Amino acid sequence: MPIRRPPLRSTTPRPTGEPALATLPGLGPKSQAMLAAAGIPDLGTLRRLGSVAAYARVKHSDPRASLNLLWGLEAALTGLPWQTVAREHRTSLLLALDALEEIDARRLPRR
Repeated sequence: MPIRRPPLRSTTPRPTGEPALATLPGLGPKSQAMLAAAGIPDLGTLRRLGSVAAYARVKHSDPRASLNLLWGLEAALTGLPWQTVAREHRTSLLLALDALEEIDARRLPRR
């Protein structure tokens, strides 16, 4: 008989029907706290943003965020192990992050 575990619960309020980030494999409490602090409280918001934009938002909120978070976010959204993401999708994710940062830089007024 399989072991039944109670569902993970988040203390972060979220709209009804939106799964908690705690349900995602590979995103621990620190990652969840960083996401919440950056205004990403639930899975729906994370999915809408995607891993690259979510990582950029977290990095802006907390400069200590490492690229391991990006690998973890992509892994959580795709279902791939983070090690596979880091090894096989690293270049495409970094290029997408670079492109996003370039777009953001163009939007900022020059001094």
